[in-house]
Amino acid sequence: MREINLEVITKEVERLCIEANYYIGKDVLEKLKNAYETEESEVAKTILGQIIENDKIAFEENLPICQDTGLAVIFLEIGTEVKINGDIYEAINEGVRRGYENGYLRKSAVRHPIDRINTKDNTPAIIHTKLIPNSDKIKIIMAPKGGGSENMSTVKMMKPADGEEGIKKFVVDFVKNAGGNPCPPIVIGIGLGGTFEKAALLAKEALLRDLDDESSNPIDAKLEKEILELVNKTGVGAMGIGGINTALAVKVNSFPCHIASMPVAININCHVARHKSVII
Repeated sequence: MREINLEVITKEVERLCIEANYYIGKDVLEKLKNAYETEESEVAKTILGQIIENDKIAFEENLPICQDTGLAVIFLEIGTEVKINGDIYEAINEGVRRGYENGYLRKSAVRHPIDRINTKDNTPAIIHTKLIPNSDKIKIIMAPKGGGSENMSTVKMMKPADGEEGIKKFVVDFVKNAGGNPCPPIVIGIGLGGTFEKAALLAKEALLRDLDDESSNPIDAKLEKEILELVNKTGVGAMGIGGINTALAVKVNSFPCHIASMPVAININCHVARHKSVII
């Protein structure tokens, strides 16, 4: 049994909060550069160039990529061979407090959806926890989620008879209606199956995947390819002003479901697609 000090957790979360907001992922940057090279619209090409330049400035000068530094969404994987003395969730929230304060990141959390008083430290974090058998490690993924992209997300309880074509139409129509609101070019996470809440979590987890990977499930891999092609034919384009690069990637995560159900969730990331991770 391996014991991990909670202060280590706090310090790592603080670091991840800052790095996720300052430094764009290499996979995302490469996709943006490819979009710039392939873009046919001169206006969209200019915007993509400005996005890439902004990401470069943020990296070199240690500044937030975007003014919306998001709610702190944490994916926590705890090995069953790890001993924790104390409240790991409070340790994570303390890391968020320090990260958003010391990184000069905007605090975007309000204490109640109706009584909208800012908590002033961006807590509480949204924490999703999994236990990992026979492991003595803790993995933490920090994924700041901005309001613009999160607002352009949805869950629909579709009929099994809707099939693949129904799923594709649902996603494409939703992206078209979202327009420039989620700051395209976007990354689209799709959760397929499970229950109402499971589909939403699957969609958000899909956004954590490397943009260059492909689902190991052939049905999901086919959907990823076909939906990406259809979305990029919508003409929404960079920041919604037109072009052939509306999405950088589509990621589908699936799960078994009830015989009478076909839940489908869409969770969208903006062109920054922020997340960083550490294994302790």
